Amino acid sequence: MNFEKSKKKLELINLWISNKYLFLFDWFKNIKNKDFSKIDANTFKKIMRFVSVCFIIFISYSFFQIYVPLNPNSNEIVTYTIQKGWGNNEIANELKNLGMIRSSYFFQLYTFFSFNHAGLQAGKYALSSNMSTYKIVKKMISGDTKKDRFVIYEGWSVEDIGKYLESRELCTKEEFKLLTEKNYELEFEFLVGRPTNANLEGYLFPDTYEIFEGQICEDIIKKMLINFGNKLSKEIQAEITSQNKTIFEIVTMASLLEKEVRSLEDKKIVSGILWKRLDAGMPLQLDATINYITGRNDSSVSIKNTKIDSPYNTYKYKGLPRGPISNPGMNAITAALEPTKTDYWFYLSSAGKTYFSKTFQEHSANKTMYLK
Repeated sequence: MNFEKSKKKLELINLWISNKYLFLFDWFKNIKNKDFSKIDANTFKKIMRFVSVCFIIFISYSFFQIYVPLNPNSNEIVTYTIQKGWGNNEIANELKNLGMIRSSYFFQLYTFFSFNHAGLQAGKYALSSNMSTYKIVKKMISGDTKKDRFVIYEGWSVEDIGKYLESRELCTKEEFKLLTEKNYELEFEFLVGRPTNANLEGYLFPDTYEIFEGQICEDIIKKMLINFGNKLSKEIQAEITSQNKTIFEIVTMASLLEKEVRSLEDKKIVSGILWKRLDAGMPLQLDATINYITGRNDSSVSIKNTKIDSPYNTYKYKGLPRGPISNPGMNAITAALEPTKTDYWFYLSSAGKTYFSKTFQEHSANKTMYLK
C-alpha cells in the first residue's frame, strides 16, 4: 500500500516536471546547434532551476535507496558469506538477488563515494531486509561477523575446556591440548619463569568469550591469555613480588583453592591454612590433586590413589604440586594473595559448607560427623 502511494507521488512529480520544464527537453534535443552566448537570463534561470530540481530528486532518491530498508517489518535473518577476494560488485549483486537491498547500483555507489569499496571484510554476516544499505555496509566495514559465544567456568582444567570446545565444534580437544603446550612467553610476559615443561594450565582465564566465524583454536587460547593478562594488573604483580612469590606459585595455589572450596571467605581461610602448612614443611594432602591425576571427581579419595607416584600428588610429596590443577577465577587468585590468618590447620567440605579445625583430633571428629 505504501509502495503504491510512493509510486503515485513519483508519477505526479514527473508530470509536474514535464509540464513545467517541457520546453527544456525540446531545447536540449538540439543542444549541439545552440549558441550558448545568446541564452537569455530568463532561460538560464529556468535551466538552473531544472538542474537543481533534478539534483534534489537524485539526492532524495539516493537517500531513500541507501538509508531506508527494503522491508522494515521483516524479522527474517539470513546468513550471508563474503568470500575472500570478493569486490563490492559481486557483493552488491548477491545482496540484490537475496532480497536484502533494493539496488546493487546504489550499494556500489555508496561504497565508492564513502571510500569503503575496498574495505568490505570477508566472513559470515547475519543480515536482514530490515537493515538499510548504510547499516549493511557499516556492518561489513567493521567486520561485525557472526559470533559464537561460550562460557569457561572457574575450576575447569585444560582437559575440561578441550572437551567443551570440541562439543561446541569450535576446536578438537587434541588440537586444543597440543596448542596449550606451545611457548607463548614472547607474547605474554606473565608466562615467563614457569617450568619449561609446564603447559597453560592455570592461565586460561574463566569468563564469557565471543569469537568470530573463522577464528581458529589458537585465537581462542590467545583471547583467554589476553584476558588473564588484563586481570593480572600491575598492582597485583607488585603484590606478588612483595611477598617473594612468583606468578606461577600464586596461580598454582589459586587453582587448588578453586577446586577445594567455594566462597571467597572460605578460600581466604583455606589459603592461610595451606601457606602455613607449606611454611611448616607439612604435606598439603589435597584430594583435588589426586582427582587431577586420576581424572575423577571423588569427594573422598581412596588410600590406594594417595600413593600414586606423581608430582601432583600432595599426599606423597611436600610443597605445591608440579603446577596448577585448574584455571582459577579472580576470587581464587585474590585469596591466594590475601590469606586469612587463623589458628586452623585442617578443614573439610561437605554439602557446600566448609568445617575448620585447629587440631587433628577435631578434624577427625568433623570427618566422622560430616562425611557419612
